[in-house]
Amino acid sequence: MIDVIALGELLIDFASKSTDGDGYPTMAANPGGAPGNFLAALNAYGKKTAFLGKVGDDTFGRLLLGTLNRAGIETKGILVDSSVFTTLAFVTFDAKGDRSFSFARKPGADTQLKWEEVDTSLIDEAKVFHFGTLSLTDEPVRTATQKCVAYAREKGKLITCDPNLRIALWPSEEAAKEQILWSLHQADVVKISDNEVEFLWNCTPEEGAEKLLKEFGVSLAMVTLGPDGCLLKTANASFRAPSPKVHPIDTTGAGDIFGGSAVARLLELNKPIGSLTQEDLAYIGRFAAAAASLSTEHPGGIPSIPAKEAVLNAM
Repeated sequence: MIDVIALGELLIDFASKSTDGDGYPTMAANPGGAPGNFLAALNAYGKKTAFLGKVGDDTFGRLLLGTLNRAGIETKGILVDSSVFTTLAFVTFDAKGDRSFSFARKPGADTQLKWEEVDTSLIDEAKVFHFGTLSLTDEPVRTATQKCVAYAREKGKLITCDPNLRIALWPSEEAAKEQILWSLHQADVVKISDNEVEFLWNCTPEEGAEKLLKEFGVSLAMVTLGPDGCLLKTANASFRAPSPKVHPIDTTGAGDIFGGSAVARLLELNKPIGSLTQEDLAYIGRFAAAAASLSTEHPGGIPSIPAKEAVLNAM
């Protein structure tokens, strides 16, 4: 049995390590892609996962498959396509460690996954289906994602979603909003950042969580607040968790690690979302906030996932 299956992008993050006198960065390659980071966190905390996606038949595609296999993620749902190149992302940082992104994805292999190529038997095996909105930016992967979501809903799977806004990958802000709002209507559990709440509705995190519950039919809204922790809310309970104090050097993947950590704890509780208490939300939120915070003290996404013991100590 698979606990969580995710569909989406696999890519290489080239992160700036230093800059020369003319402003050109020296960069280090790390495995990337939000769904992969999300699943790797779930695996690190004891859950079984699988991935649906596509990489190029190139060095980076093979490296990514190796990384996911070592993380314990089932990769038989990932296709290798010789006609396209694995997507590349270039990440630069400001003095606080916050990121700016540029992408080589015109097209990238992840955007070329077709519905007919999806191994739906893997969705059948899973308890949870997860997706993000970067698989809604382009065809044919947009249609594949939409059909996978419909298939998972029809099969009674719990649907989780992370908007993971990257404006540079959309033709316009309006296109991004349209697809993000569609995705939120599909989900039972949403992990969203305070910046994404502001982008969509220009409101507070508390108001955003309330919107998700009342207007979108979401059962559990999880709003990340950067160094201020997170807000978790259901129709019957809410909890705001702080983050431990850390010295961040790279925030890449922190939101994905939060999401994977939170879903791991949600699955451990093994309760209907509607019956979660404030204590249950604290169990989820405090662990996820600590895992995400600790990850920022190390470079990259998957390589920065902290051990469970380190997270518990930080709590």
